[in-house]
Amino acid sequence: MNAQIHTEGIVIAIDGPSGSGKSSTSRGVATAKALRYLDTGAMYRALTWWMLQRGIDVSDPTAVAGAATTPTITMGTDPAAPTVHVDGTDVAQAIRSQEVTANVSAVASVPAVRERLVALQREMITEAREHTSGIVVEGRDITTVVAPDAQVKLFLTASQEARAHRRSAEVHSEDVAGTQEALALRDRLDSSRALSPLTQTAEATELDSTGLTLEEVIALVAGLAEEARAAA
Repeated sequence: MNAQIHTEGIVIAIDGPSGSGKSSTSRGVATAKALRYLDTGAMYRALTWWMLQRGIDVSDPTAVAGAATTPTITMGTDPAAPTVHVDGTDVAQAIRSQEVTANVSAVASVPAVRERLVALQREMITEAREHTSGIVVEGRDITTVVAPDAQVKLFLTASQEARAHRRSAEVHSEDVAGTQEALALRDRLDSSRALSPLTQTAEATELDSTGLTLEEVIALVAGLAEEARAAA
């Protein structure tokens, strides 16, 4: 009797700043390659939303740490219809509010928050790796902390102007200059935090999407995934 051959699913890790196209690219690649999809930023937003709803002072790291393990956060990983639930409540739209956006960096910088959510992210990655064809994971510390052993590691970026225009279009805002200022602040916060800062590792391939269409970026990443599978 031939031994059963185990084929491990692929993990594609995509880091990058806000507005660089991580979500659209990740979902597109996951759809094209029949993979699962995980937006880790949505998990931090979900926890931030929950704390704001309960009046927790998100500027107080002690208060945030004390509540970090309370809610149940559930992520749906179908790229065609990803879901986010907190204690059974659908928060996919609520977590995109300006209030959550303004406060998520403070919550995400608390060690207890990152410890809890990184552990959950790793569980989901392991599940997808062992039981499906794989997963595309996007965030700010995926290649460095969450999945440093991913077969494909990318750092997706774009010019601040391009990112501001994209984000403004997403939120239906005409204040591109204000959006660019907010993105610059988020960049500084994410890159300068002591724990798991946004940074590009030597192993990650940098991909500047400024002059590329979404379809072109997806095709490039899908090609890297095929190369990684062929080399495995």
